[in-house]
Amino acid sequence: MTTQAGHGRAATLVPSVSSADRTRTVDRLSRPPRRAVPLRRRGGAAIVAGAVVLVAWELVSRAGVVPAFFLPAPTAVAVRLGQDLTTGNLLAYTAPTLVEAALGCVLGTVVALPLGYAVFRSRWAAAALEPYIAASQALPAVAVAPLLTIWLGYGLVPIAVLCALLVFFPILLATVHGLRSLDPDVVAAARLDGAGEWDLLRSIQLPLALPSLLTGLRNGFTLSVTGAVVGEMVIGGEGLGLMLAAHGRSADTTGIFSTLIVLCALAMAIYGLLTALERHLVNR
Repeated sequence: MTTQAGHGRAATLVPSVSSADRTRTVDRLSRPPRRAVPLRRRGGAAIVAGAVVLVAWELVSRAGVVPAFFLPAPTAVAVRLGQDLTTGNLLAYTAPTLVEAALGCVLGTVVALPLGYAVFRSRWAAAALEPYIAASQALPAVAVAPLLTIWLGYGLVPIAVLCALLVFFPILLATVHGLRSLDPDVVAAARLDGAGEWDLLRSIQLPLALPSLLTGLRNGFTLSVTGAVVGEMVIGGEGLGLMLAAHGRSADTTGIFSTLIVLCALAMAIYGLLTALERHLVNR
C-alpha cells in the first residue's frame, strides 16, 4: 500500500508527456545549430537596409510630404557634408572632440579597472560599492555637466571628466564580469602550482578576462564620444558639440544632419578599430 501511494504521489508531481510532445522535443534537439551569419553577408545586409532607408527618405523629401526645413533630403545633406569637408570646418572641429573622448576614456579606464578588481576580490568591497556605483548611473550627463563647470571651470578638464563618468560603468561591469566568469579549475590549478596573487592576476586572470575587458573598453569609448559632444554643448568647447549647438541656434537642419553623419562615422570607425584590436589580441 505504501509503495502504491508513493507511486501515486510521484505520478501527480510529474506531468505526463504525450507522444506528440516527445516527438517535438526530439526534433528540436536533433536540429543542427544555427550557423553564424558570415561577416560579408552581415555587411551586405546593412548596406541594403541603409540604401532602402535613404531612398525612402529621398522620395519623401522630394514629394514634399515633410518640409525640407524639418527633414532635408539626403542629397542636400551630402552636398553640405562635402562642402564642410572641403573647407575643413568639420575636420577642425572633430579633433578636439576626439582628444576629449580619448582622455575621458583613459581616465575612466584607469579608475574602473582597479575598482572592478577590488569588487571581484572582496565581498566587502562589492557590498559597499555596488549600490553607489549603480545609483551613479541614474544621474544624466546633462545634469552633472553644470556641477563640473562650477567645480572645474571650463575647457578640456571638465569635459574629459564627464566622458570618464560615462565610460566608467561599462568598463567596470566588463571587468567584474570577465573576472567572475573565469574557470575556477584553472585558477585553482595555478594556486596549487604556487602562483601568488600578482602572478595569478598577470598570467591567468587578465589574459583570460581580456575579451570581456576589451568589449567594455570598446563600448566605453563609443559612449565617451557622446559625453564629449554633450559636454561641449553644455559646458562649452571647440568640437562637434559646439558646431551642433550653433546649427541648432540658427535652425540649420541640413548642417545638423551633416554633423551627425560625421559623429556616426567617427563612432563606427572607433568601434571597428577596437574590434580589430580585440580580435588581434585574442587570437594571437
